[in-house]
Amino acid sequence: MDKDHWLKIGCYLDGKGGCDRFGADHVLQADRTYWVHLDYTQPQSAQWMRDNVVPERVIEALTATETRPRASEVSGGLLVYLRGVNLQPGARPEDMIALRLWLGPNGVISTQKRTLVSVETEEAQLEAGEGPTTATALVAGLVDELTWRMEDVIENLETEVEHCAEQLDASPTASLTSQLGLLRRRAITLRRYLTPQREALMKLQSDRLFGELDVIQIREATDRLLRLVEDLDAAREHATLLQEEVFAVQNEAINDRMYLLAIISALFLPLGFLTGLFGINVGGLPGVENEQAFWWFCGVMTLIAIGVMIWMRKRRWF
Repeated sequence: MDKDHWLKIGCYLDGKGGCDRFGADHVLQADRTYWVHLDYTQPQSAQWMRDNVVPERVIEALTATETRPRASEVSGGLLVYLRGVNLQPGARPEDMIALRLWLGPNGVISTQKRTLVSVETEEAQLEAGEGPTTATALVAGLVDELTWRMEDVIENLETEVEHCAEQLDASPTASLTSQLGLLRRRAITLRRYLTPQREALMKLQSDRLFGELDVIQIREATDRLLRLVEDLDAAREHATLLQEEVFAVQNEAINDRMYLLAIISALFLPLGFLTGLFGINVGGLPGVENEQAFWWFCGVMTLIAIGVMIWMRKRRWF
C-alpha cells in the first residue's frame, strides 16, 4: 500500500496479534475489529468516514487542525487527543505531533498530519503478528509507545543542561546564555502538552471500555509520564539557575572592569588638572624661562601620582 496515500493504515485485527489489510474502497464490516489510520489533511479522509457512517461530530473532531491532549466521550465512543515527540530527521522533538483517536464500538479510527514513529512501530508489530489483539489494547499500546519515545528526548535535554553546567564551571561564556535560554524554551514547550496528556491518560484508566490489562499498561505509562514531567521541571529549573549564574559571572566581570577604570580615572584626575593648567598659553607661567622646569614638573606629577596611590591604598580602594 502506498504510504503517501490518504489511507495510511487500514486493517482488521485478527485477535492473535496480526492483521488483515484492506484498501481505500473497502466498506467496514461491523462484526470485525478494525484500525483505520488517515491523513486528516486530505479531503478523501473525511469523505471515507462519511461513507462508512462515522458520526459527523467524530469526523469534525478527527479533522480538527488545533488540538490539545484530552479524553472525552463522543457519539458513543471515546475521543482521545494525544501528542508525540517529533523524531523525524532534522525535526525538533519539542515540535510535538498530534494524534487523534476515536475508539468506537467496533474499532479505532485515528488521524494525523505528520508521521509518528509510535504509529509505525505499532503497525510493524501487527505485521509481525506481535501486535494488539483488541481495539482497547491498540489504544493502550499507542499510549505506551508515545510515552516511551518521550523518555529519550527529555533525557537528552537533561544531558544538555548538565553539559552547560560543566561548561560554566570550566569557562563561562556569553554563548551559554542563549544556549540555556533555548533549553528552557524547549522544556516549556514540552511541558505545555505533557501536563494535559497526563490528565487525559488518568481519565483513560477509569474508562469502562478498557480491560484490566489495558488499564495496567496505561497506568504504567501515566506513572512514567508523571516522572518525565518532574524531570522536565527539574531540568528547566536547573537551566534557570545556570542562566542566573552566567548573568552573575558576566556582571561580576563588568564590575571588575568598571572598578579598574574608576581607579585609573581617579589616579589621573589631578594629573590631568595640572597638565591642563600648565598648558594654557598665557604669560606669567612659572618655569617658562627655566630649562629644568619640565623635568621638575614631571617629578612633581610622579610624586602626586604616588601620593594618590598611597592614599587610595590606605582607604582600601584596591
